[in-house]
Amino acid sequence: MYAKFSTLLNRKLVICGLTGSSLLLSSSPALAHHPFGDKAPANVFEGFLSGLGHPVIGPDHLAFVIAVGFVAVVFQRGLLIPVSFVVASLVGTIVHLLNVDLPAPEFFISASVLLFGLLLALKNSLPSGVVIALAAVAGLFHGYAYGEAVVGSEMFPLLAYLVGFTTIQMAIAIGVYLTVERMGGSREQQTMNLRFAGFTLAGIGVAFLSGVVLN
Repeated sequence: MYAKFSTLLNRKLVICGLTGSSLLLSSSPALAHHPFGDKAPANVFEGFLSGLGHPVIGPDHLAFVIAVGFVAVVFQRGLLIPVSFVVASLVGTIVHLLNVDLPAPEFFISASVLLFGLLLALKNSLPSGVVIALAAVAGLFHGYAYGEAVVGSEMFPLLAYLVGFTTIQMAIAIGVYLTVERMGGSREQQTMNLRFAGFTLAGIGVAFLSGVVLN
């Protein structure tokens, strides 16, 4: 009886962690990619706040950062997964600012949520190195989208923006990782909870991907 209650409780905690992402499905795409509307940050304060806001109010970005935290629990050297994603997102932003085009970024961002959800849901046995590389590829596209919000910004607001989105992404991903690690319960219960989270994230990814394809 206690084991069943613990499993249900842990699943409710997982649901709470994902609810914000699913509710944001109805958010305005323009707002999700521009914390200050269409205005580039004009100073360090705006740059930092914009960096903090972009991954959070962008539902596709938020869902993937949460997914990265969950996936980090499953694989060996798991914390390298969010690290590789965040570092690559910095590179992706720079790529955008250098006017280098990446193909279909919104498609690949939505697909990344679906892919990492499936990695959890289907207990994929890919080597951790492959997952780290996939996180890095996803980071390039997420970072490329982040770059749109700071086109035309001066150096210091831009640097503050980079610090902001690096900080918030690492905080969310590591926070999810530590929360799952400290939930307790048996390994089987943890596996079930993670698979449940994976199916939820995969469903969110399908919704995002459908919106991109049908628009």
